[in-house]
Amino acid sequence: MVQTPTVFIVDDDEAVVRALTRVLRSADFVVEPFSSPRAFLARARHEGPACLLLDQRMPDITGLDLQRQLGPNPSLPVVFMSAYGDVGTSVQAMKAGAVDFLVKPVPADQLLDVVTRALVRSEQALLEHHERSEVTSRLQRLTPRERQVCDLVVAGLLNKQIAGELDLSEKTVKIHRSHMMHKLGVGSVAELTRLIERHTPAASHPDDPAA
Repeated sequence: MVQTPTVFIVDDDEAVVRALTRVLRSADFVVEPFSSPRAFLARARHEGPACLLLDQRMPDITGLDLQRQLGPNPSLPVVFMSAYGDVGTSVQAMKAGAVDFLVKPVPADQLLDVVTRALVRSEQALLEHHERSEVTSRLQRLTPRERQVCDLVVAGLLNKQIAGELDLSEKTVKIHRSHMMHKLGVGSVAELTRLIERHTPAASHPDDPAA
């Protein structure tokens, strides 16, 4: 079941949380506010698109500390907020993958624009993860020999060359190749190459799809 795109807010200032929530809900965003990083970390797992509006200065755990605890997660883009224009902190946040660093009070149009961009990024990350998972599942259906043939086809070898590499007859290579292409759901070498290069774990950056 696909979950509704959600905007998480983590800020210990209740007035700020109320103001942000009001603006976002007026634009039909689903909002889940939290008064502390610990409360956010204790929440139920969210599988759908989401982004995190994160205050930098909070007691016990700062926004940067929480960002580090969450680690790289393309499906949960982080947008920092602060009442202080701290250039050093904003640089650290952006280097760690934050979408933006907003200075409070945040204008409504800027808030909505940044949140929209962050949720689009989250949806794209989840889609890419789903596609990689699907391809990985297909690859696991291949026999060891079919996977060898697959790798050599992607490397640009012809059937005759593959036969020489694997000490097989060219006819046997053609059979393995046909089975491999059918299992992967591709109809051409170009399509196979794009699928392998774009979506196998070896060609992609590891990430945690769950927010």
